[in-house]
Amino acid sequence: MSLTGMEIRYVGGPTALLEMGGVRLLTDPTFDAPGEYPIGNRALTKTAGPAVGADEVGPVDAVLLSHDQHPDNLDRAGRAYLASVPLVLSTGAAAERVGTPVRALPNWTSVEVGGAVRVTGVPAQHGPDGTEHLVGEVTGFVLDGEGLPTVYVSGDNASLDVVRAVAERVGPVDVALLFAGGARTPLVDGYLTLPSADAVTAAEILEARYVVPLHFEHWAHFTQGRDTVEKAFAGFGDRLRLLGPGERTYLDV
Repeated sequence: MSLTGMEIRYVGGPTALLEMGGVRLLTDPTFDAPGEYPIGNRALTKTAGPAVGADEVGPVDAVLLSHDQHPDNLDRAGRAYLASVPLVLSTGAAAERVGTPVRALPNWTSVEVGGAVRVTGVPAQHGPDGTEHLVGEVTGFVLDGEGLPTVYVSGDNASLDVVRAVAERVGPVDVALLFAGGARTPLVDGYLTLPSADAVTAAEILEARYVVPLHFEHWAHFTQGRDTVEKAFAGFGDRLRLLGPGERTYLDV
């Protein structure tokens, strides 16, 4: 394991600021206020705003965007924020829809960010098998670098088979950022993201030294929240870093 650590600041929902090797990365930017956000002929309900505004986040080297088609992963203020970012790594579909500065990062391909961090696109499945035509393309990420920890960012993934495939390719990870709210909507019969028990299994598959849950609160379509996550990970002790909105943690890995 690396001796060089990383700092994570939880902004809210799926949004976190990651700092490692002198590089600043932001996951799925969501900065809108609470309210109803249309998606097709439906709407998703946001129940709390971010603890940290876009201005306070400040400049980053890149955004890691799991997907662009759902407002709980990229909202209006998040889209505006992208204009200030030199690089956004995401899906091919997001690159086509959003354009510059979004760059497609296909599965198992890598790009170096900030001269220190290698970002690799990895699979993600935003629902049960056979639902991609309904939910759209999503991606996850693995971060690593010389003397740096190995970090898995799940994105909106609901499949433990996908987690196993990632673990087989990258081996044990130092830090797993798991989107863990057990999201459900009428669109799909099944979970759209990992419920808490599956998040525990994912952490075990990855042999994660630390687990930082994201995207488990602040939206009404999550079926599980902070209490459920805390209970499921009770046996992890200090390996679980369940951050409060705006809170930071430093992981010495």
